[in-house]
Formats: sequence, structure tokens, C-alpha cells
Amino acid sequence: MNKIRNLCIVLGDQLNLDSALFDEFDANQDLIWMAEVIEESTHVKSHPQRIALFLSAMRHFAERLQNQGWQIHYHALSKKHIQSPSSLAESLSKFLSENSVNNILVVLPGEYRVLKQLKTTANQFKHRLNVLPDRHFISLPGEFSEWMSQRKKPVMEYWIRHLRKRTGILMENGQPCGAKWNFDAKNRGNFGKKGPGLLVEAPIFSKDNITQDVLEIVADLFANHSGSLDSFNWPVTHKEAQQALADFIENRLALFGQYQDAMWFDEPFLYHSLLSSSLNLKLISPLEVIQATEQAYRDGQAPIEAVEGFIRQILGWREFVRGLYWHAMPQWKTWNHLDAQKALPSFYWTGKTDMRCLQQSISQVLEHGYGHHIQRLMVTGLFAQLWETNPIEVHEWYLAMYVDAVEWVELPNVLGMSQYADGGFMASKPYVATGKYIQKMSPYCSQCPYKPEESIGDKACPFTTLYWAFLLKHETEFSQHPRMALQIKHLANIDDVKREAIQHRVEFLRETL
Repeated sequence: MNKIRNLCIVLGDQLNLDSALFDEFDANQDLIWMAEVIEESTHVKSHPQRIALFLSAMRHFAERLQNQGWQIHYHALSKKHIQSPSSLAESLSKFLSENSVNNILVVLPGEYRVLKQLKTTANQFKHRLNVLPDRHFISLPGEFSEWMSQRKKPVMEYWIRHLRKRTGILMENGQPCGAKWNFDAKNRGNFGKKGPGLLVEAPIFSKDNITQDVLEIVADLFANHSGSLDSFNWPVTHKEAQQALADFIENRLALFGQYQDAMWFDEPFLYHSLLSSSLNLKLISPLEVIQATEQAYRDGQAPIEAVEGFIRQILGWREFVRGLYWHAMPQWKTWNHLDAQKALPSFYWTGKTDMRCLQQSISQVLEHGYGHHIQRLMVTGLFAQLWETNPIEVHEWYLAMYVDAVEWVELPNVLGMSQYADGGFMASKPYVATGKYIQKMSPYCSQCPYKPEESIGDKACPFTTLYWAFLLKHETEFSQHPRMALQIKHLANIDDVKREAIQHRVEFLRETL
């Protein structure tokens, strides 16, 4: 039985060398512990590209640590996996039963479930799990809780201003660059009839032996999971993540702001950075990304509205939702404010629907494991909300199907921002709209059998029908809501005959879609 001073657990989304886990690491006394287990890919039935990304990135990181001479216990999946431990708890239990360990260390996981599992396992072996702060983030340990304690309700706009003032990011002489905090109004452009024009393709990352082996294992073990492996092209190392960042700054950042909300046929990436998976697995730090982006603004490579809009997503939303996640878990998963109970439509797993916007948005998720924030919020998320889908089913689909999904960032965005399951704790209103919003931001409606301006009849857009049904159902609750009252007032223009027709159309949709 081996004697180990510190058993240092590295999880699949903690692949950063500057982790607090390594501050006092001694290769003569300590051991790094990493494990690939089936449960992490099946507790939600994950997209094969999401599984492959995690496994390949983990193996590359382990190789990097081994090259430094550090000792690693690495449990790897293989095609012959029948007797392998199925969960992190089982794998860790097996190791602890065979080795003498003084201390167990882990950086705060990105998921409450994993933290609970590790604590329970350590306790079974009479150990205390030493949970270290996660220095990957820009907000300091306890900073969000302190900020929250001074407010009745969290508002992201004030949070990002707080962080910008403390860090000096996009600040000049104590004032925001460009003399404004927020350039959102300039970042809502669409492509018009001509489309996005010639787009520079994202960089292609070669698949080395590690990635090739992973792709074969994933194809074998998870063949019945929805989604394709064919287009796998995600950074799996820090170096590749840096290449992706440089490519974004050179080729897409300048137009990112103007077109960040726009959509187009068969163009999944457009002007987006494709860095979220690298950030969430900690292949690259948010500060590294922000500093490079800010430097591009100061060098005249990109306008302030593009740079502020991009940094807002990382310094603002990303830090904000992480703070909210740990502030409200585990209660958040129990919230269902609108009492939505319907099952998620089966076409979310196949992309087979005649609604062109959903067909495009879901098909690209199946092909690439990716969709940008408007496709997530205002297409797939919007329809799920209007359909009155049980929010946990929506959450599990997003967690499973997007390569960048880690629960701390995915759950607040879905259950809070997208589905309003928290009753407004995170977002100030339900993000509901008719099909006209999708028509404004994309060309999808031009090739769809439904008409976004119609709510009843054979050509009525399901989004529009369900939108009015949503308002009718929740009329009382939102009639005095400061941001929903205007939408509710439009119900006065709908007479009883049309209200009944909308309900009949909803019943038809539920039977046929």
C-alpha cells in the first residue's frame, strides 16, 4: 500500500497549470489523480463531441503534467470497459481502499453533484475533502457573496461595472472606455438579404494520436448518443486555445459586436469566438482572453462596441452566472415557477421538424455540439419555454448537447435566463417573443411553411401561437410586471373568438408536433 501526502484530484474541467492544487505540489510525496468514468457521459446522455473534447483535453493535460516529472494516477476508459468503475465515487473509493492517503485536495468543482459525490466518498474513508478556491475566475473568492449581501436582487450590469472598476478592464482614468458602460444598442444587427458575405473559416486543429484514440473509444462506447463526431474540431490544449484566440481577434472580432445576435442558413459559427469550451475546460484563462481582446481595441483592430460586447460575455455573464450558481444551489434545481410540465419535444434529439429555425439550430448542435447565444436563448430555449417544457428536461438537454456545457454556467442560463424557472431571480423577465423576432434576426422564415405574423390558421407560426397562449395563461401574473406589462396590454386587442382559436391551435400543435 502506497503512502501519499496529498492526493490532488484534477477534474475534466480543471485543466490549468496555475491551479491552486499545484501551489505546494511535491512530486516526491504527492500524487495527481484523474479518472475517466462512464457516469460523467451518461448522467445526461452527452453529445459524442462533448465527451471526446473532455477526454482528449484531459489526456493531453495529463501528458503535459507527466512531462514535468509529476506522478499521475490516471484511469482511462477503453473499449473494454465492462469492469471499469462507473462513477467518480466508485473510482475514487477503489483507489482509497488500495492506498494510504493523508489529505485529499480538489479545486471547487463546476458542478454541485460532483462536489457532493467527492465529499461523501472522502467521508466514507474518514477523510475531509480539502476544497481549494478556483483561481481561474476573475472575481475573488467570496467577492460575489459580499456583493450580493448589499443588494436585494442581482443585476449583471452592476456586477460587471463593479469588476471593471476593481480590475481596470476597459477603463481609462476611472471612466469606461468609449465614455459608456454598455454598447448593446449597437450590437443587434442582422445580415439583411445579402447575408454575411465571405467568412474566414475557423482554424482546423490536427487530430494527434491521443485525439484519434479518444474518437474511436467514444464512437464505440457511446454509439447510441445523439450527435455526430465527424466534424470534431475543438481545441484540446492550451496552445490550440491560444491559436483559436488569435484567429478570432484577427478575423472575426471587429464584426462580432454588430452581428453577435444574427443567424444565417448553414453558418453555425459566423463571427463568434468559439472559445467557450476552452474557457470552461480552463485550457485558457479568461484574463488572457480579455487582455488580448482589449489590446486589439487599443491597437485600433476592433471598435469599442465589439470589444465591450465580447468582454461583457466573459467578465459579465460568465462571472455573474457562476456567482449565482453557488449562491442558489442546490435549491435552483427544484424551482419551476411557471409550473411547466410538458416533455421536451422529440425533435430536439433529431432535428426533424418543419420549423426551419429549429431545424437549423438543432441540426447544427447535432453536427457540431455548438450554437451561439441567440440560437440557445431565442430559438431552442424560447420554443421550450413557450411549449411549457419541464425546465429540468430543458436543462438536461443543454447540459448534454453543447460541448462547452458545465453545470455552473449552463444551469443558470437555462433555468434562469431561458426558462424563467426561478421566477425572476436571475433575469428580470421571461424572454418570450413571437416568430417575428426570429424573422428579424435570420432568414429562416423565408424558407419555412409557417408565417411569423400569424397566430391562428394552418400557416400560423408555432412560436407566435404559443407566445399568445403563454401571455393568456400568465396574464394575471405579468399584468403589473414592469417589463412585461406592455406585452400583456396587447391582449386587450384579442377578442374571445380569437382567444378560443389560439387555444384550439395550441391543442392541434400538441397533437401533431
